[in-house]
Amino acid sequence: MVAEPGGPEDQKPQSDEARSAFVPPAGVGRPAAPSEDDHPTSEFALPAGLTTEPQGSGSGPGSGSASGPGSGSGSDTIGSAFAPPRTYNASQSPPAFTPAHGIPMIRLTKEAPWQDRMRTMLRMPVAERPAPEPVQKPDEAGPAVPRVLDLTLRIGELLLAGGEGAEDVEAAMFAVTRSYGLDRCEPTVTFTLLSISHQPSLVDDPVTASRTVRRRGTDYTRLAAVFRLIDDITHEDVEVSLEEAYRRLAEIRRNRHPYPGWVLTLAGGGLAGAASVLVGGNALVFVVAAVGAMLGDRLAWLCAGRGLPEFYQFVVAAMPPAAMGVALTLTHSTDIRPSAVITGGLFALLPGRALVAGVQDGLTGFYITAAARLLEVMYLFIGIVVGVLLVLYLGLQLGAQLNPEARFVAHDRPVVQILASMALCFAFAILLQQDRSTVLAVTLNGAVAWVIYGAMARTGNISPVAATATAAGLVGLFGQLLSRYRYTSSLPFITAAIGPLLPGSATYFGLLGMAQGNVNAGLASLSSAAATALAIAIGVNLGSEISRLFMRVPGAVGGANRRAAKRTRGF
Repeated sequence: MVAEPGGPEDQKPQSDEARSAFVPPAGVGRPAAPSEDDHPTSEFALPAGLTTEPQGSGSGPGSGSASGPGSGSGSDTIGSAFAPPRTYNASQSPPAFTPAHGIPMIRLTKEAPWQDRMRTMLRMPVAERPAPEPVQKPDEAGPAVPRVLDLTLRIGELLLAGGEGAEDVEAAMFAVTRSYGLDRCEPTVTFTLLSISHQPSLVDDPVTASRTVRRRGTDYTRLAAVFRLIDDITHEDVEVSLEEAYRRLAEIRRNRHPYPGWVLTLAGGGLAGAASVLVGGNALVFVVAAVGAMLGDRLAWLCAGRGLPEFYQFVVAAMPPAAMGVALTLTHSTDIRPSAVITGGLFALLPGRALVAGVQDGLTGFYITAAARLLEVMYLFIGIVVGVLLVLYLGLQLGAQLNPEARFVAHDRPVVQILASMALCFAFAILLQQDRSTVLAVTLNGAVAWVIYGAMARTGNISPVAATATAAGLVGLFGQLLSRYRYTSSLPFITAAIGPLLPGSATYFGLLGMAQGNVNAGLASLSSAAATALAIAIGVNLGSEISRLFMRVPGAVGGANRRAAKRTRGF
């Protein structure tokens, strides 16, 4: 079957590039060859046989009345794709891609820490990012792209495994690649997967590498060492080759934890004992709560050695403190508050660090990572609930009289409670494997947080949730300032300081109400605990953001600050 001329097959427009510039258009005759007597004409003169059409006659490019072979009377021909539309008006044309005043140049100040500079770059459109200024001298053949990407992923793996936020991990990865001269790199961080893509140029294929975080652990000493390595890589006065960076990274991985296992067990006991005193216990309560927490810690280590998941480790670790409290209730002693013993044990188990990191990732736009971390927090909390409820049910069957109304905490012991909060923060810092130089700072930060909370909630009768958020905001503010002073991560100065603010008592009384069949009161108390936990996380993040407002942050010329996503009215 042969298609007729003028059919749909002939309506496909030909490309402008496929038509020779020396071929006359359709309907125009070939001019006659000039004779020897003709004078040379201008190159702008019209060829012989070609006439001009008056403007608006409709015979121009893209008009609907052009005639040509195969087109019928009154039919539209398809013009060039590059021809302007008939409704185009030069006076009312849209603005050019580049504004009249130009695109503001981004100037990165060298005085700002690399965390703020790289965070500014990540929040900037790709087209507006300035070209990298290599800090480390590459080889004559250029930077070794695969090795730089591999080093970047290994550094990001240690940071993510240590509990660092997703935005800070991406900023660190971005800083490493730019320091070694790689442009157009895009790092991506999720809960367990890190990837980075590098496109050498617009015509070259991109190079992509990824790495999976298989195992996570808490060691803030190792985290601080990684930050020092990144700071040296991004510093102009320190030369760190790829081989030197690999060597230092291997040393960081091989270094043992600063505190042995028995010290960590004692620190867990001290944390639980200090928390029990914080909620109204005495010296005997301190000892009982410490013993219960240490037993739970040893049982959790035993389950970890057997390969049981972390959920079951929390179930087992929550049972000894609750059992100690039930046993004290069965003795009918009036000098010991069983609720303080159980509450102290819960303080040592509540996953405050993971909660703060999850909420921080959500507030900075990393919703997938935030959802995964909050789901992890939920599983760990359910493990604590299961362990405590099993013991409480058993205690009720044995006749233990657990009083859910025993919420009273003495207000006339401010000095004792301040000292207990400092001891709690000190023990928490040891559990987090912090460097010895940061333990004192985080202990004082936690004491300030408890003083603010006590002054607002106990003395001022302000809502405990609002008081917790305010105290957590000061923790985030001071922690961020201390981290910038030491050029390290802010986690060692923040995580342990929020220990006294954790909702241990609200969690215990909620579980007790559910164990006794009072579901409404139990859910109300657990809701209060959840609100307090969210107030801690949001307060810490807000304090960190406020601290950056007073810092010299690099931005566009003219004083523009770092950019963030802007979504208003639901879109």
